[in-house]
Amino acid sequence: MLPTIAWDGDDIVMIDQRKLPGREVYVRCRSGHDVAKAITTMVIRGAPAIGVAAAMGLALGAQRSSATGTRKFVTEFQRLADVLAATRPTAVNLFWAIERMKQAFAAGAHAGESVGELTARLRREADRIHDDDVDSCRAIGRYGAALLPDEARVLTHCNAGALATAGYGTALGVVRGAVEAGKAVTVLADETRPFLQGARLTAWELVRDGIDTTVITDNMSAAMMAAGRVNAVVVGADRIAANGDIANKIGTYGVAILAHAHGIPFYVAAPWSTVDLATPTGDGIPIEERNAAEVTHLGSVRLVPEGASVCNPAFDVTPHRYVTAIVTDRGVVHPPFAEGLARLVPA
Repeated sequence: MLPTIAWDGDDIVMIDQRKLPGREVYVRCRSGHDVAKAITTMVIRGAPAIGVAAAMGLALGAQRSSATGTRKFVTEFQRLADVLAATRPTAVNLFWAIERMKQAFAAGAHAGESVGELTARLRREADRIHDDDVDSCRAIGRYGAALLPDEARVLTHCNAGALATAGYGTALGVVRGAVEAGKAVTVLADETRPFLQGARLTAWELVRDGIDTTVITDNMSAAMMAAGRVNAVVVGADRIAANGDIANKIGTYGVAILAHAHGIPFYVAAPWSTVDLATPTGDGIPIEERNAAEVTHLGSVRLVPEGASVCNPAFDVTPHRYVTAIVTDRGVVHPPFAEGLARLVPA
């Protein structure tokens, strides 16, 4: 698996996804604030991966502040949790992971644990969140593989692979699961403007795995569908509302409409931590607006004339009526999604 994020002693090391595919560079985070900066600047991205990063960042922050005394230790933990929660507003996995770490902290404090014991508890919980994410992705891969035909021609959008998770991937987990099941899979990876995660990251992952991959520009999707070169669309998600509306990388909504118009199944693959039953519909999902430079520039080259306004929402919301099925680590959910998702909640 790709080493998306890992401990190296008492530091956190993560692959710098901004540098791929040209250079494989790793960033070393020595504090929780370093992790927050890495999330904000998209050194690490992908909803599950930033949840894992936040959990590990809180554990790292606890290690660094463990010598400050109990009162300051508690204050620093709460302050760092707030900093990490403010990094990216759309991906609900971020808040799920932070809440899980807060619960671990509260359990240790309630048990009267020392600062050292609390620090060890947080490190163990962060490790569990990391390992659970890999296990979730493999389960998604198994469930999703069964949905694909024996000769699958899959269109993806953005990157929902190993780089977007702790390992294996969600949408690309489905692709990998199908390949492991002996199915013949080819992938069309659209560029995913403006940050080109499909061209830079998805294609990089799949080529490394030896999976037949063709990169297309975003505006080629309809033509590829009409030509019969797509028989399934598989995407990830950053938040899934209770009714099955999904927030994902900007452009997903358009791909879903095109798939619907061509009678092609549109599958969403995401761990249960992406499901937000507290948000009734996609209307309640906050959409992150990112820096205009991601649109105006390609690397250091300016593409847009000075003086032009820029709109750069990072995500859009696909209404549930365009979704064929949601593949989670707890199973596959078909419409009606509100009832199906509710059934997966443990009694």
